[in-house]
Amino acid sequence: MKVAISASDAFVAPYIAEMLGDSAVVVPDEALQDSTSLDAMLSPCRALIHINSRPADTSVERTDREAYISMREGSRPILDAVDRHGGLHLIILGTLRVHPQWRPGDSYYGLESTLAPRDVAAEGQLWMEENALERAETERPVSIIRTSNVQGVPLNGPPGNGLLHRWAEECQIGWINIPGDGSDVKDFIHVQDLVRVVEAVLDDPPPTRESVAVGSGKGISMADLAAVYQSNTGCDTEFGQSDAGEVFGIVDAWVLEERFGFRPQISLEEMMSEAFETVAR
Repeated sequence: MKVAISASDAFVAPYIAEMLGDSAVVVPDEALQDSTSLDAMLSPCRALIHINSRPADTSVERTDREAYISMREGSRPILDAVDRHGGLHLIILGTLRVHPQWRPGDSYYGLESTLAPRDVAAEGQLWMEENALERAETERPVSIIRTSNVQGVPLNGPPGNGLLHRWAEECQIGWINIPGDGSDVKDFIHVQDLVRVVEAVLDDPPPTRESVAVGSGKGISMADLAAVYQSNTGCDTEFGQSDAGEVFGIVDAWVLEERFGFRPQISLEEMMSEAFETVAR
């Protein structure tokens, strides 16, 4: 059986398609406007992975009202197609930005985390998630995957994705820009580990619905991370930079291990090494 991927991005989606191999059916954005074509593409599929992290139009800022409208209207054809199909496992892959921004002393992101979108695009993400969960049934279960700080190099090559890669590039000019005062904590996960979670969710759908946060379960403060970069490269550190759009906080990794037997295989040290190797090419 096939697995469809919709709202494909240039970073995560190619890794998912590579994992699926010949089973992958990549749904182009234009097919969402033609229900007949969309139904034909989904007909042989057992699952649909919808990437729901930002508007398909990358020129739209996350804070623009158009972001909400674009994400809402872009998700309607998917929700309706799943209803018409009647037997699809819908997997919605988004970000932790539907939760309130983490502050030092807060608990882990997990099953009990409050929902409070922190920007307009996150409102659009949550609109689809909530509508999908309301429609979930045994024949068409829904899985929500919300992920933190995904790092790695796109399959089509550099530049790398994520703060670790951004800092590795900034080191080349002599300093790194650190969001906030350095006390905030990030939980990094490599794109290949995220794909392992997606694969596990595909292999073991929930009875009807579930939501999981994805991360390593380990955090590092921006100050401590900056110290590693400074030690490795001699770069200067510029604190107090804008933290708009940054995702701080730690995921409750116990849920992932208990539910799927998942533990990250790629460490923070390996992710940093990849970032430095990528800019050195």
